[in-house]
Amino acid sequence: MQPKIKEALHNIWQAETREKAYAAFDNRVARFSLKYPKAMECLAKDKDSMLTFYDYPAENWQHTRTTNPVESVFATVRLRTAKTKNCGNRTTTLTMAFKLMEVAQRKMVPVERL
Repeated sequence: MQPKIKEALHNIWQAETREKAYAAFDNRVARFSLKYPKAMECLAKDKDSMLTFYDYPAENWQHTRTTNPVESVFATVRLRTAKTKNCGNRTTTLTMAFKLMEVAQRKMVPVERL
């Protein structure tokens, strides 16, 4: 069932217009609400915040939909800080996090090329 729900969610956020996205959203919630009422209730509650990127020009949608570059930078920092727990004080930890983000920033690929 997960692939069907995943495809349904993709149809929502990949819609060409706000109207099509809202129609797809309502369609999917109606389709899955009998089998997954709590999940669909949660989605319906956050509908407007989930589709906020439609408030911006279409050329910005790819950037607002993409969180992977941000997540990958923080994954690097999280991994390193977890491995070096209790090794230093707050200042050394913040310095290490800053340096890790600085290096990750240099290696980042622009969103257009993802």
